[in-house]
Amino acid sequence: MDELPFPATSPWLALALRAAHAAAALIREAAADLATLEVRLKRPNDFVTRVDVASERLIVQTLLDAEPGHAVMGEEQAALHGNPQADHVWIVDPVDGTVNLIHGIPAYAVSIALAVGGRLEVGVVLDVQREEV
Repeated sequence: MDELPFPATSPWLALALRAAHAAAALIREAAADLATLEVRLKRPNDFVTRVDVASERLIVQTLLDAEPGHAVMGEEQAALHGNPQADHVWIVDPVDGTVNLIHGIPAYAVSIALAVGGRLEVGVVLDVQREEV
């Protein structure tokens, strides 16, 4: 893992950052060629792209590989991944700002949080283009 932009005080924070950076790399690659995004409408004014789905898959895999007893709830897929009875639930928006991405506006992020027993313990928002947390 590359060095974090600041010290991680929690292994869960380090994990969230690792997952966010991996997804951001995938998103930046897709953003370089907007014609490959394959946009579809989920609901009126709510879009999803191929990179939203791929980014979510990558984040889910990264989180559950490290913490197989946890659960992950993502925005793009309806299913809860991992342990359905888990007390630790990751909440993921793989591309927060899909409309901006679609239009080539470099203002979108990867958002990942961890709730433990219903209480938020960790949260990361990574600006994909600026690489700022």
